[in-house]
Amino acid sequence: MRYQQDKLTMQIDIKENYLYSFDVNLLKILLVDRTTRKNIIWATDAYAALGNQYQNDSQIIPSCITGLFGNVIKPRCDKTRSEQSERIRDKAEVFTPAWVCNCQNNLIDDNWFGRSCVFNTELEKGWIATHEKIVFPDEKGKSWQDYVKANRLEITCGEAPYLASRYDSVTGQSISVGERIGLLDRKLRVVGENVDNEQQWLTWAKKAVQSVYGYDWQGDNVLLARENLLFTVMDFYKEKFHKSLAKNIKYLGEIARVLSWNIWQMDGLKFVVPNSCHDGCEGCAKRDLGKHNGIYCRIYDWPANRSIEFYSLYKGAKNGD
Repeated sequence: MRYQQDKLTMQIDIKENYLYSFDVNLLKILLVDRTTRKNIIWATDAYAALGNQYQNDSQIIPSCITGLFGNVIKPRCDKTRSEQSERIRDKAEVFTPAWVCNCQNNLIDDNWFGRSCVFNTELEKGWIATHEKIVFPDEKGKSWQDYVKANRLEITCGEAPYLASRYDSVTGQSISVGERIGLLDRKLRVVGENVDNEQQWLTWAKKAVQSVYGYDWQGDNVLLARENLLFTVMDFYKEKFHKSLAKNIKYLGEIARVLSWNIWQMDGLKFVVPNSCHDGCEGCAKRDLGKHNGIYCRIYDWPANRSIEFYSLYKGAKNGD
């Protein structure tokens, strides 16, 4: 039986006014840039006409996106055609249909499980979700816990459709919890199938969130992605326990903090905070990734309980470490 989602979690566009009135600190956490210890910046000229606080290098602060400005940030599907076209020209922003995200995510899981059609069966531009409990391989390192903790990264993530599929980012059509295909969606499905105790579910849901990462250049996308992942946890909790997670402010704050680390703002070609390189940058002049004078982005290694420079992971992979 499908339980109807509450009015809020059904909304495609998560209203910043609600987040701010619901809990002031929640929105503030979702706007933090953990690298700069300030807020994420707009990093786009799309909002510049609204005033000085909306310029490319300006930080996104709650007063700019709440109150009378509560509808300023919208998902791509709610933007006008001209706005979408401008973002394509400015930052080559192109969003991927949910059915394509599903096909590519299935390739990851086919490899991990050693078999196909684990979470769904693909159709032409669609899919049918499986409803039997997921069976895990009988081998070391392939338990449901291993799957939940396995790290996944969506590069240039936009609104994070590969991680969380609350809606099709192209058509705007909402997707019910039981049919979702994102990488976090799959992890939360597995948690729900293997954990019935509420406290244990919350623990493992948090581990699932800690295992998914994504970055984007534009600040509005970073916020939208963080919101989508936060509400995905709320959606799956409601589906499992038939009640809202909204009253557990402390837990939602913990999830928001994880997301403020794991979904971060970065120039993916330089591994630095957008627009942070300045005059005399050897990295920009010589296209040397290790010599930029901008601010190299940091992410969090949750099992090790420490922050690390994202570029160090690239260097390690390049050197075979």
